Amino acid sequence: MTSVPLLLTAPHPCSYLEDKPAQTAFVHPSFELDTAVYSQLIANGFRRSGDDVYRPRCAECSQCVPVRLPVAQFKPTRKQKRCLQKNRQTTAIIKPAAFEQAHYDLYLRYQNQRHTEGSMANSSPDDYLHFLGSSWCDTVFVEFSYAGELAAVAVVDRLDNALSAVYTFFEPRFSNLSLGVYAVLWQIQHAQEQGLDWLYLGYWIAGCRKMNYKVQYQPLQGFINQQWNFLNIVTPEESINGQIKE
Repeated sequence: MTSVPLLLTAPHPCSYLEDKPAQTAFVHPSFELDTAVYSQLIANGFRRSGDDVYRPRCAECSQCVPVRLPVAQFKPTRKQKRCLQKNRQTTAIIKPAAFEQAHYDLYLRYQNQRHTEGSMANSSPDDYLHFLGSSWCDTVFVEFSYAGELAAVAVVDRLDNALSAVYTFFEPRFSNLSLGVYAVLWQIQHAQEQGLDWLYLGYWIAGCRKMNYKVQYQPLQGFINQQWNFLNIVTPEESINGQIKE
């Protein structure tokens, strides 16, 4: 792989683990990125936010684990099958990662309902697109509709041999449909149909409640010590059923 110049931030409070310092390595903004390069970077533990590509690099902590799902091996749990059944009338349209007022309005409703403590609840249209879109990445907005209404939008990066789940926001009135789960299940199925190998799900931190949903998609691989290995994680559903992974 081509040598990539990095910038390391100064220590700052961790967004996920209380009372922990964090540092982040960013790809230098002068370095030219495209889908091919990013496909290699994400396979080495990096992640995109807007035009920036980064990876946690904390001196005393390595709990942020990049995770991905080999989509050919995925089998939905009973709970995920129920989600698919609930959404049998939900439709999906793949759209360019461009500004649409209806998407933006939905994003603000979602932020004000689900993340009131964060700054994203007051995002301007430019903030919104700079966070989710990219000038160099092959990004799409997958628009989900239910009963003729806009229900959710999943932001997805298309890579050489994978999809990357960037972000999903949904209509709070439709929370009973578990649209966050459905969006991931849709991406898994779409990756399978496209003959892709992986769905990248970002970072997972053991013990961080915000990250717990990722372990529901099995078998999950983690990038630890510069290698991808299957994670030996027992999901709540498996624990209830007594199906402990070896």
